[in-house]
Amino acid sequence: MRFEKIHFAASRAETAQEALADLTGRYGQVPRYAADVIVALGGDGFMLQVLHEGSELPVYGMNRGSVGFMMNDYVPDDLPERLSEAEQAVIYPLAMRAQTVDGRLHEALAINEVALLRAGPQAAKLQISVNGKVRMPELICDGAILSTPAGSTAYNYSAYGPILPIGAGVLALTGIASFRPRRWRGAILPASAVVRFDVLEAEKRPVMADADSRSVAPVSWVEVRSEPKVMHRILFDPGHGLEERLMREQFA
Repeated sequence: MRFEKIHFAASRAETAQEALADLTGRYGQVPRYAADVIVALGGDGFMLQVLHEGSELPVYGMNRGSVGFMMNDYVPDDLPERLSEAEQAVIYPLAMRAQTVDGRLHEALAINEVALLRAGPQAAKLQISVNGKVRMPELICDGAILSTPAGSTAYNYSAYGPILPIGAGVLALTGIASFRPRRWRGAILPASAVVRFDVLEAEKRPVMADADSRSVAPVSWVEVRSEPKVMHRILFDPGHGLEERLMREQFA
């Protein structure tokens, strides 16, 4: 597919701003509303920011940041040709619905993961239900993560969660420093699962809910499900698509 109208977006990093000036000088700058594609210059955090802005346009990232799992190498030459040859990965976010202890409801989308994290000196106590059935009456831990395949190599992997193939139709539920049950490693759930976390002793053991770095606290309960109505399209250079990157990560 040919992408003739390119909108460039860049993080505030100096290297990203320099790349923005170079690329817009070479290829011009089309307003986002009139573009065929967005080229994001920065790291993975900036890529998530661009995706969260809600455009249905495909996004091609070039790494001008510190972490670039979702980004392509920065090569300014022949960009239209690279875009036309790119592979597309389609990902769907998680929808988080959370209630804080004051009774207010909060909603957010997460492309990578929803994390519950202890927000005080004591360990969190969580009750975990899947599709309305309590599966773990009490998990004493520093927190828990529900991750998409796209986010499974991020916080989830750092917490010793599994890497998920992009088309597997599953989510990873991973405990963070689980104390009881001792060393609980989590579960792999179908993408259709509705996962609810009830915070036990919420005032004594405060917990924060975080959806791709958008946080609410202290929460009394959090419900998470896949959101198939929201679709994100990410472009990668041939042979370096998201599925291949997830495969390589498992053998690194």
